[in-house]
Amino acid sequence: MHRATVLVGQSGIEAFILGTRSEIFDEHSFNDWVQLAEAPAIPASLRLYQGLQELGFTIVLLTGRDEFQRNCTEKNLQYAGFSSWERLFLRGDTDKGKLATIYKSEKRMELTDQGFRIHGNSGDQWSDLIGFAVAKRSFKLPNPLYYIS
Repeated sequence: MHRATVLVGQSGIEAFILGTRSEIFDEHSFNDWVQLAEAPAIPASLRLYQGLQELGFTIVLLTGRDEFQRNCTEKNLQYAGFSSWERLFLRGDTDKGKLATIYKSEKRMELTDQGFRIHGNSGDQWSDLIGFAVAKRSFKLPNPLYYIS
């Protein structure tokens, strides 16, 4: 076991990572992986996506990825079988440094301000689901690899 100290943002809050083979988030490695645009879909999520499209729901995607990753993110979505979404939100310059819960809540609020009703929302982090302008139903997917507080 090893212990690493990570400073989170400008808040100065310390986070401790404990465990075997724990790795500190490496932004460059993550960006390299995103650029590959080869991540497979979670089969149940793809079936849900396609089923909602067949029922006539408008699909909006909201990610914490940065705007500069738009092309490879769209390429990866299409590679994985996702298509014909209405809108894809990525973090712009004004979103940098915001907590995930705030950023995602603000984007959902933009949608509700434009007249959208958010019937359902799924995500692998609680920050995808909580905050304000939340969906009528939320579905938390398991993620054994990482947690965003």
